Amino acid sequence: MNVTEEKPVTKPPPERLLADFPPVNYDDWRRLVEAELKGAPFDKRMFSATYEGITLKPVYCAADTANLPHDSFPGFGSFVRGTSPAGYAGQPWAVSQEITCSSPSEFNHEARNSIAGGLNALNMVLDKATRNGRDPDWALPEEVGSGGLSIATVRDLERALEGVDLKHTVLFVRSGASGMPFATLLVALLRKHKLRPGILRGCIETDPLGVLSHEGALPQSMAGAYREMAALTRWASDHAPQVQTICVHSRAWHEAGGNAVQELAFTLATGVEYLRQMNARELDVNIVAPRIRFAVTVGENFFMEIAKLRALRQLWARAVSAIGGNEEAQKLSLHVRTSQWNKTACDPHNNILRATVEALAGVLGGCDSLQVGAFDEVVRPPDDFSRRVARNTQLVLQKECNLTHVIDPAGGSWYVESVTAELAARTWTLFQEVEVLGGMEAALRAGFPQKSIDTVAAAKKQAVARRRDSIVGVSQYANPAEKPLDIPFTEAAAFHKRRAQQVVSHRTSMDDADSEVVLKRLSNIVSIRGEGLFAECLEAASAGATLGEIVRAIRIHDHPCAPVSPVNITRAAIPFERLRAAVDREVAAGRPRPQVFLCNMGSLKEHKGRADFSRGFFAAGGYEVISPKGFPNPEAAVKAFVESGAAIAVLCSTDENYPALVSPLVQGLRAAKAGAFIALAGYPLEQVETCRKAGVDEFVHIRADAAAVLASFHARLGIEL
Repeated sequence: MNVTEEKPVTKPPPERLLADFPPVNYDDWRRLVEAELKGAPFDKRMFSATYEGITLKPVYCAADTANLPHDSFPGFGSFVRGTSPAGYAGQPWAVSQEITCSSPSEFNHEARNSIAGGLNALNMVLDKATRNGRDPDWALPEEVGSGGLSIATVRDLERALEGVDLKHTVLFVRSGASGMPFATLLVALLRKHKLRPGILRGCIETDPLGVLSHEGALPQSMAGAYREMAALTRWASDHAPQVQTICVHSRAWHEAGGNAVQELAFTLATGVEYLRQMNARELDVNIVAPRIRFAVTVGENFFMEIAKLRALRQLWARAVSAIGGNEEAQKLSLHVRTSQWNKTACDPHNNILRATVEALAGVLGGCDSLQVGAFDEVVRPPDDFSRRVARNTQLVLQKECNLTHVIDPAGGSWYVESVTAELAARTWTLFQEVEVLGGMEAALRAGFPQKSIDTVAAAKKQAVARRRDSIVGVSQYANPAEKPLDIPFTEAAAFHKRRAQQVVSHRTSMDDADSEVVLKRLSNIVSIRGEGLFAECLEAASAGATLGEIVRAIRIHDHPCAPVSPVNITRAAIPFERLRAAVDREVAAGRPRPQVFLCNMGSLKEHKGRADFSRGFFAAGGYEVISPKGFPNPEAAVKAFVESGAAIAVLCSTDENYPALVSPLVQGLRAAKAGAFIALAGYPLEQVETCRKAGVDEFVHIRADAAAVLASFHARLGIEL
């Protein structure tokens, strides 16, 4: 039997979808919103100002982007949508993780475990002694193992990288103001194993202005730092084309509390200064620019951070083009690291959520590699669990969320495109101010970036102290009974002694002939004036010279640069964390946790709002809050307060009830407990003076500087910060 399939009858589409409904415009929408606001001013309630000076609209539309220059496809124009036409579909971002283990063997263990767990970009953070070019036996105990890996010899590096396939693993080295001394050890190790330096991929960073901005000093002059930068860059362009040698960090500006405009402008100015300094040393912009990697810190303002990364690509392309760089040189190489400014020691598992949001912003902003900080990194050295969670955060984003399937998904958003354009324009203006001052070093010496950052940071800190900017688990929704993370004990002096002995043993193990060769190679470094510096250092490293010996030879005629006032790298939560830590010390010493008793007066409706506010307010300081049902009269509240044993009483009711309640309640509390500290929830302006005269010590309200008020409570109770 033959069956003929009938084709369905299709109707032509209507001329316009939803043709029966009238179109809605902005004015129609605004009228509806104003009705919902019930008389509140539209402009005040619906627009919000950012720390960048950008006013965010409540809704964006096509008109907001009508006059913006826009690249329709990734890989073209100003690269705002990305430098690669294929995006992550062609090459997913590199999964990076900072490993801060102090000893080479510990580093190796963690590196191999991390690579087995999905890492493909090894981020090696060097300790302070190594970054400053001092061998362990020439450094202070607190510098050796401080914040990273101690490396002095080729053998140290061999232990650290044993079993790591550098052909398939990207290597980022946080080497500070100069990466050249470390690079000579690395290439000497490759030579020892008969491997070509051309297999290396990643970045051996040199960032003297970055170090100067947050440390205030350098172990060499700026001219000396640029000499080493040029030597490493020249060598890499000839022998290791996949290795970048300069890294421009935005960390100092971000972690000191700056806004996105400042972070971009000062980072851009640093990159431009490096290009000029290399050009002065006869290295062309088209050679240098591809050797530069930008390491940008990303914070909690999700869409602003996406816009920040997109704007930076556009600005860098513009700057490089102005200097004469070709299209390839204009492509920005971008590493992203999650912020520490907003991370907390209290309720630290919230840091996982914060870092996840920041990692997503980094990916949507188009990073080439990503570092997600461990949730406990601001408290202690991350452990296996916290590192795994951090690593898996970006593996989930990469493997499960389909983020590699779409290029620049934020592109075309009226909101994102508008903020990107305004951010770029404001950044370029600030960048030009730095240029007028003579560039980034001159600006640092004039104190311009530091003062600019301090102004914004002060506003941010004030907003946190007043709880206008919330830190969940710290200034808002705190858990005073939370147990702090355990911090492992480390013996810096013992580690320093062990590492110093290892280096001394390395030197004394050489026979006379080998020692003579090392001395000859070091002498050649001292005498060299032109090109060939890296090659001579490499020969010395291959002969057995230590990193510190090579650095001494390089800088024998050099001197530390003049210091500058550094920016203050900090975290927003620290004032509240100090309050909590002070209470925790009291409890650890066997004393009871301080208690706050809420004198909730009247019905639930009359006291609940201020009682809930007061509970959260005092929890942020580490206090236990007792919040009973509403009392019918002052006598009942006084009796319950005395029975509670609390030292602080907070009156919670309405402004309308306070005139009749405050005087009898305060008198009763004072009579029952002379040393009681009495606060009022709220700040009724017309009643403040009367309340103070009645005996109210403090006011707990939404405009109060919570950190300062809580510190005053601590002082009253004898709790030392």
